[in-house]
Amino acid sequence: MDNGRPIFLQIAEMIENSIIDGTLAEESQVPSTNELAAFHRINPATAGKGINQLVDDGILYKKRGIGMFVATGARARLRDRRREQFAQQYLHPLLAEASKLGIGADELKRMIDQWEQER
Repeated sequence: MDNGRPIFLQIAEMIENSIIDGTLAEESQVPSTNELAAFHRINPATAGKGINQLVDDGILYKKRGIGMFVATGARARLRDRRREQFAQQYLHPLLAEASKLGIGADELKRMIDQWEQER
């Protein structure tokens, strides 16, 4: 857990990551709030708040009396949202700085390709 961010957001992000990487498939059941609380040693209400955030976002849904499940299309929606966040957080500032330095798209692509080869 990261002490700098609210725990319920971290719980939601962990579940999102499991959906994106395929660990939690669409229509599969997610751990209960009590299971999450016990595993992470947190209050069940905190775990519930993270799950409810995902329900509000349409990523999870409740089957009455059974539990929470990953919604159909959740992985694609999460990937689209994360790609947009990636662009806002990393790509737009990168392009703005490249522009200030006179680095065009072709040169930037060459720099990225070179970095990839050196990894």
